Amino acid sequence: MQEETLLLTQNDRDRLKVLHEVRKGHITQRQAAEQLKLTDRWIRELVERIAEKGDKAVMHGLRGARSKRKIAEKIEKQAMEIVGREYADFGPTLASEYLERDHQITASRETVRHWMLRAGIWKKRKQRLEEVHVWRTRRSCFGELVQWDTSDHDWLEGRGARLYLIGMVDDATSRGEGRFAPGDTTAENMRLVWAWLKKHGRFVDGYTDRAGLFQTNRPNQRDEERDGKLAETQIGRALRELGIGWIAARSPQAKGRIERFFETAQDRLVKGMRKAKVRTLEGANTYLEQEYLPLWNERFTVQPASEVDAHRPLGKEHDLASILSYVEERVVGQDFTIRYGGKFYQVAREQIKAGLKGQRVRVEERLDGSLVAQWSGKLLRITVCKAARATAAAPVARKAGVKKSGKSGNPRWMHGFDLNSGPSLEQVVAHAYGESEEESERAW
Repeated sequence: MQEETLLLTQNDRDRLKVLHEVRKGHITQRQAAEQLKLTDRWIRELVERIAEKGDKAVMHGLRGARSKRKIAEKIEKQAMEIVGREYADFGPTLASEYLERDHQITASRETVRHWMLRAGIWKKRKQRLEEVHVWRTRRSCFGELVQWDTSDHDWLEGRGARLYLIGMVDDATSRGEGRFAPGDTTAENMRLVWAWLKKHGRFVDGYTDRAGLFQTNRPNQRDEERDGKLAETQIGRALRELGIGWIAARSPQAKGRIERFFETAQDRLVKGMRKAKVRTLEGANTYLEQEYLPLWNERFTVQPASEVDAHRPLGKEHDLASILSYVEERVVGQDFTIRYGGKFYQVAREQIKAGLKGQRVRVEERLDGSLVAQWSGKLLRITVCKAARATAAAPVARKAGVKKSGKSGNPRWMHGFDLNSGPSLEQVVAHAYGESEEESERAW
């Protein structure tokens, strides 16, 4: 008779040993129930089953049977053909989402991972212990702290110009906002801040690295030391005028929320734009705003510890067009002009007032490209005027008796003084030493 091979787990073997002790009469059913943490009734049932079926009675009846919920092999084959053709570099999670959305093949992330392993598309990754960092507790309120940074990455994978993703993430909820830009500039960062302020209000503190956009590396100038002001960047000035604090991060790990935002975007966002055939800056921003950010804010955010929104509303004094601009001070000249960017700007005649000469005015180069001047809280209308340049004039022949000063004749103090009618030099010397004219001539 052919022997049957049983695949028993360790738990099955332990249970079988106790049940055999019961059958041999070495222990009672109650003692067996206490050891196996089962009921007396179930012990009696198992003993009877062993007597009828043998040791396989301790195994579950459905062990080894095909699950009724298992996906058919032809669907697995179809899914792996699609993944190999279109999503070869996708991870199991992202591949399962695209299979369900675009191909109506519904399978869990773990199922797709097993399929990809069997097909050789995905390889097991060895887990390694990374350096452990102490986790900082999230802020409790939405808007209490906003992390802010820029990611330089090949977002279009060579299909277009190189882009930068400027992002902001709330620390309490991980809610994100972002925009693509051709460069990591002050103006582009201000545009993102404008979008956040219009949507949510003024956050309490901004958390960034110590890049030159946020922190100056120069010493204070003399007028700044005199006025007791610290050197600040244009973004630093704008945050101060908005009543928003600024905190500098000491390491990339310190701003982990925004770093993970970029890490996820470099996988999901890049592949999504590839499938959407995005090639331009405008297309990238459209996909980001309409597809990716809604997905992020729906799936990857958390509920804050407090339901209080820490954002503060914008007041009448918060003119975003004025605050979020490039600001410098200029002095009004004697002819009521302002020099800025190598050009002269004339103040409108109806706005000229006493005391305006020599005053410092605030000149704003706004995000829309316009140039605005303010003095004492009021706007000054300025227009470009031509700068007066000194040109070399052709020499003019002067009339006889006219000096360079433009006055004719000799000055009054020279009246009666004629060098030609005066004594000679020998006579003057002889007179000074008391000599005769003949003696003086012999000496010369």
